[in-house]
Amino acid sequence: MLQVRNGEVEMLGVLFDRYQTPLYNFYAKMTQDRAVSEDLVQEVFLRILRYRQTYRPGTAFRTWMYQIARNTRLDQVRKTRPEAPFVSEPAAASSLSDSAQQQQEAATLQRALLQLPEDKRELLVLSRFQELRYDEIARLLGCEVGAVKVRVHRALQQLREIFLQLEKGVPARDLNRALGDSAPPAVPPRRLQ
Repeated sequence: MLQVRNGEVEMLGVLFDRYQTPLYNFYAKMTQDRAVSEDLVQEVFLRILRYRQTYRPGTAFRTWMYQIARNTRLDQVRKTRPEAPFVSEPAAASSLSDSAQQQQEAATLQRALLQLPEDKRELLVLSRFQELRYDEIARLLGCEVGAVKVRVHRALQQLREIFLQLEKGVPARDLNRALGDSAPPAVPPRRLQ
């Protein structure tokens, strides 16, 4: 990144090759939309190029890149403001082989993840799927490592509750009532700088 910052923009290709898949996976978990995820990845690298002078030597590139990725996602959410979150009804349970059972559980977990408020889903995607360390997430969020641990723990608890409700066959639209939660905020969380 230091080379890109210093004007060797062709080195952005190396960063793209290294980070496009993790970024795509991050967005795919957040959006469940292949085309949107691909567009967001492209936008992140355009912003990296555009804002390369803001990169500070000594800063972990991955943390800086995910900050740009988060801001890009927030901008996309503000533009589209979906009327209702993606909701699918759970499939009827039947006798399934182990492989099919695992696939169904993975699908149920993905639906449960989509039911989480955006901020909690982002925390879990960053910590569990993108494997960012808690200290990296703390820098992204501008908080203490202990706060990140507590937030991840709470998000995991809520994910577990949603997963269990989906397994019981509670329609996704009734989850908030069943869990005693209010609906996720309509306004996305504030943009971090």
